[in-house]
Amino acid sequence: MSRPVIGITCYVEPARFTVWDMTTALLPYMYVEHVARAGGQPVIIPPAGDPAELTGRLDGLIIAGGGDIDPARYGSRMHEQTGYVRKFRDEAEFGLMRATLDSGLPFLGICRGLQVLNVALGGSLHQHLPDVVGHTDHSPAPGTFGRVPVRLSPTLAKIYQDDHLTPAHYHHQAVDRLADGLEVTARSEDGTIEAVELGGHPFALAVQWHPEADEDGPLFDALVSAAGRG
Repeated sequence: MSRPVIGITCYVEPARFTVWDMTTALLPYMYVEHVARAGGQPVIIPPAGDPAELTGRLDGLIIAGGGDIDPARYGSRMHEQTGYVRKFRDEAEFGLMRATLDSGLPFLGICRGLQVLNVALGGSLHQHLPDVVGHTDHSPAPGTFGRVPVRLSPTLAKIYQDDHLTPAHYHHQAVDRLADGLEVTARSEDGTIEAVELGGHPFALAVQWHPEADEDGPLFDALVSAAGRG
C-alpha cells in the first residue's frame, strides 16, 4: 500500500546554508520526520502559484507554524507586537484552507495553522496573549519553547491516551472570538484556547502548541491514519 501524501506548508525567509545566503522555502525538519515516521509521504508546499489546486493530489494537509496573520483579515488594526506578517503566505494558506474545508481533506493545524482555521471561518485572534493572561509562559523567550499544561477534551484524550498534557508552546497569539462550527478541545490553566475541532469534517483538528517538538507524535499518527482511510 502506498504511503498517504501529506502536504506541509512552509516558510519563505532569508536563510544561510553552506556558501549561500538567499531567500529560501524552508520548514523545520521535525515536521518531515514525524509524518514519515507515522507512515506518510511528506511533501513541502511553498506559497507559490495556487496551492489550493494541489488539494486533489493530497491525502492530508498540515498548515505549519509561522509568523502572524495580517489582522486586517479579522477586522483589526496591527498591534505593536504583531510581527513577521507575510501576506503572500496568508493568501496561499487561506486558499488552501478553503479548498480543504470544501473537499473534506484530512487536516491538522499547528500553531499558526489553528489561527488560519479560526480566521478562515470568521473568528478573530488576541494579537498579544500576554496582554490577556498577564504572563509570557506560552512564549518565554526567542527560540525557546514554553511548557504549559493543558486539559484535553475526550477527542484529544483518546488520541493522546491522557486528559492532561504539558506540550511545547511557542505562541504569543491565540483565539479570541471562536469561529462558528469550531469546538474547543483543549485549554490551558489560564483559559487560553489551545486546540479546536471542526464539527462535520472527517478529520480537522488544530492545536496551538507544537507537537513536532516532542518525540512522540500521536497527532501525526492520527492524521496519517485518517488520510490513509481516504
